[in-house]
Amino acid sequence: MRLGPAGQEKPAVRVDDNTYIDVSDIVPDFDEQFFADGGPSLLTDVVAERRRAGTTKPFAGQRIGAPIARPHQILCIGLNYSDHAAETGQAVPDEPIVFNKAPNTLVGPNDTVLIPRGSTKPDWEVELGIVVGRRCRYLADEQEAAAAIAGYVLVNDVSERAFQMERGGQWVKGKSAETFNPCGPYLVTPDEIEDVSKLDMWLHVNGVRRQTGSTATMLFGVAYLVHYLSQFMVLEPGDLINTGTPPGVGMGFNPPIWLRAGDVMELGIEHLGSQRQAVEAAP
Repeated sequence: MRLGPAGQEKPAVRVDDNTYIDVSDIVPDFDEQFFADGGPSLLTDVVAERRRAGTTKPFAGQRIGAPIARPHQILCIGLNYSDHAAETGQAVPDEPIVFNKAPNTLVGPNDTVLIPRGSTKPDWEVELGIVVGRRCRYLADEQEAAAAIAGYVLVNDVSERAFQMERGGQWVKGKSAETFNPCGPYLVTPDEIEDVSKLDMWLHVNGVRRQTGSTATMLFGVAYLVHYLSQFMVLEPGDLINTGTPPGVGMGFNPPIWLRAGDVMELGIEHLGSQRQAVEAAP
C-alpha cells in the first residue's frame, strides 16, 4: 500500500483492516526501481521481523493512495469478457483489443473522480489490474509470463464514451481524463490468490448494483495477456495492465445510464478490496 497526501505517499505493507507496517525507511516508493530490484520479495524478512516486534501502526483515517507509483504505462484490454461483449452488441475479438490510458490518470481508490469538461457520457468499469514485476520482452510462453507478474490490483477504468467512440481516432481520448484510473487499495501478490480466474466482481452506483461478474468470463487470461503484450512492446517493471470489465457498464443499459456530479461509485473484487469514489464536475 501507499499512504498519505497525494504526491507524498509513503510505502507500507497492510497487516489487517486496521493496521500496517511502515517500510518507507527500506524503500523510497513502490516504483519501477522497486519492482526491478525484486519487488515485494525485498520486504519479506523486514515485514516478518516488524510483525514479531509488534511495530505496526493504525491507519487512523489516513488517505490511501494507489498502491504503485505512477507507472511507465497503463495498458488496457477492451471487450475481454464474453458477457460484456454481448451487452455491447460487438463481436468477440479473435485477439486482445489493446489501447493505452495516460499514466497520470492514476489516483487512489477513494479519491474523487472528475467528469471532464464537455463530457456527456461518463461511465464506470470495475476491472482486475495486473502489475508487471520485471522487464518483459518477447516472453517465451505463459509460464514465463506468470512468473513476471508482481501482483494484482482493483481498478476502476472510468471512461467517457462520447470521447471514446464519437470523436474519431483511438479510444485513448475517452480513457485519459484526470482521475480516470482509481487503483487499490492494495497490491496483492500472486501467492495470496488461489485462482485469479475465479474472482467475483461488483460495482454499485448510488447504492444500486450495476455490475456483477467474475474473472471466470474473461476471454484472455492474465498470463496470456502479459505474454501477448510482450510480443508487441517492452513491458517495464511497475507497468499496469487493466484487463477488461464484466457486464453492467452504463452504456449497456437501455436507455444508457451515465455518471453525474453527485453520484457515488462503490466497487470491489474478491481478495482485492474495495473502492469508493464521489463524482464531481471538473473545475
